[in-house]
Amino acid sequence: MDPSECASSALERLPFNNTALKKLPVDDSEEPGSRTVPAACYSRIRAPLQPLVRPTFVALSRSALALLGLSVQDVMSDPLGPEYLSGSRLLPGSQPAAHCYCGHQFGLFAGQLGDGAVIYLGEVESGTHGRWEIQVKGAGVTPYSRDGDGRKVLRSSVREFLCSEAMAALGIPSTRAASLVTSDLCVSRDPLNSGRRIPERCSVVLRLAPSFIRFGSFEIFLGRDEFSGLQGPSAGRHDIRAQLLDYVIETFFPSVQQAHRNRKNRNMAFFREVMVRTAKLVAQWQCVGFCHGVLNTDNMSILGLTLDYGPFGFMDRFDPDFICNASDKRGRYSYQAQPSMCRWNLARLAEALGSELDAPKAGAVLDEFMPTYETFYLSIMRKKLGLVRKEEAEDRELISDLLHLMHNTGADYTNTFQLLSRVPWPEEGDSERAAVGPVVDLILEQCASIEELKVANKPTMENRELAMILSMAQTNPVMFGMVADRPGVSQQLELMGRLKELLETDQDQLKEKQRDDWIRWISQYRRRLTRECDGTSDLSLIIKERLNVMNSTNPRVVLRNYIAQNAIQAAEKGDFSEVNRVLEALEKPYSDAHGLEPLDGSNACSEKEEKARELTAGYVRKPPTWAQKICIT
Repeated sequence: MDPSECASSALERLPFNNTALKKLPVDDSEEPGSRTVPAACYSRIRAPLQPLVRPTFVALSRSALALLGLSVQDVMSDPLGPEYLSGSRLLPGSQPAAHCYCGHQFGLFAGQLGDGAVIYLGEVESGTHGRWEIQVKGAGVTPYSRDGDGRKVLRSSVREFLCSEAMAALGIPSTRAASLVTSDLCVSRDPLNSGRRIPERCSVVLRLAPSFIRFGSFEIFLGRDEFSGLQGPSAGRHDIRAQLLDYVIETFFPSVQQAHRNRKNRNMAFFREVMVRTAKLVAQWQCVGFCHGVLNTDNMSILGLTLDYGPFGFMDRFDPDFICNASDKRGRYSYQAQPSMCRWNLARLAEALGSELDAPKAGAVLDEFMPTYETFYLSIMRKKLGLVRKEEAEDRELISDLLHLMHNTGADYTNTFQLLSRVPWPEEGDSERAAVGPVVDLILEQCASIEELKVANKPTMENRELAMILSMAQTNPVMFGMVADRPGVSQQLELMGRLKELLETDQDQLKEKQRDDWIRWISQYRRRLTRECDGTSDLSLIIKERLNVMNSTNPRVVLRNYIAQNAIQAAEKGDFSEVNRVLEALEKPYSDAHGLEPLDGSNACSEKEEKARELTAGYVRKPPTWAQKICIT
């Protein structure tokens, strides 16, 4: 036999060190099917592998594979690569298992959930990059699959793969996706929730993170919930809770462990660190217009990572009430609700930790959340505006006015911030309208038309309810005042007011008003820019610094729904090139001051810059009209 045939591949040499299974209680039951799993944090997968039929690679992430000490060549040259990275064949050293956790879903405790479509393979020690837990998502049933088949389809897998890598490239903490495999095995799904099921190709994402432990991991110890009547599978097992807490702090928060000898003090420092990481994470989301969609406690990483990409969405037109998940009828997880929802989830984590924390001190930490979030948020927003030399109290109002203007004019969130770097630095004696006119023209191209704004401002409340409220305004002003103060009602009345204004104007009048409003705000912004210069610094250096900061904070390209949808539709026809093109564009989301593609098509550039522009050219403009009809649940 040829010795080369016996040589192991790079995948087969991955150095596994499955610490979680060594240090935490593991369910070794061989009982088949879904079941309640008490007194354990993981369940071994004893069932035979559930291989895909003719698995094939759709895409690989070079940077995520590097975290495991692998190259694209290592993976592509292995004929068994698609099988190994889809869970169809067992990697040497891996130990398949599934994680047990609970969760509050849309505010209600749901009891045991767990990894219903995810299989833990183990943890890889990659030397310079540390230890990484690897999972296959969509590889088949686990003890937590309930009535599901443990499979994921190409549609959802493309979205998770691309967004994981997009977020990492944006500098936002996230789980990673190293590979995407699809197959000829199909499952039946109803993608539009219309009652019409179709066959879709089973696909698997290889996910990476230092750990996938989440808030809900600590909720398995909760007693019976008074509203849902459910309890955690390990209710009352405070010994295992302590074991899990010790493992998390010692392994992932070593500085906290080393700084505190007193257990309660250590635990409080840990809880505060989780709070800070969560506040910073949601601030980063808000600043790029990202909406998670399902911020349940089981989707909140204990490490402060973006976790579990489902019905997420990046805002196109700025709307504080943006809801990316069509199933979220009441807007619990809307864009503007995300910070408060993260705080709510932290409160549930504190409850789950129970006596491990000092309750009054935990309450004080929770009270710090919003101020901490606002500090992170303002810091990033100042960078988005190029305000890097000074922090002024008025900056908060400047930012608020900008967002209000963007909302009223239906401005594209990502592209508008990109354009603000083109606002010229004020010069003595220049005409305001002449100086800012060109950039205002470009911004107006990113604003919604009057018809689009009419649709966006149409009240969602039923006509009968609206008529009753308006009638009340005439017949019972006191009662109307009480009703109108309710958030849902006041929002609907505000929409009615905007719609009335739009119905009384035309497109030309609207554009003229929008132009005046933008010139007014940009004039305010330029006055603020002048205060960046203290008179002693080199003005050219300040201007250069402003551009560098803005262009490294405002992404040029994000994973808009229509971009993902185009890639999905091509992949479903067997063409994976668009997935890979989108991945390449998302890996370099920022541009420097000279690498911007002018939206008017002007300016010469280097060959390298031209190549970068060509790569992202189709991804930086306003979304097409059909994109508004994309429904993600």
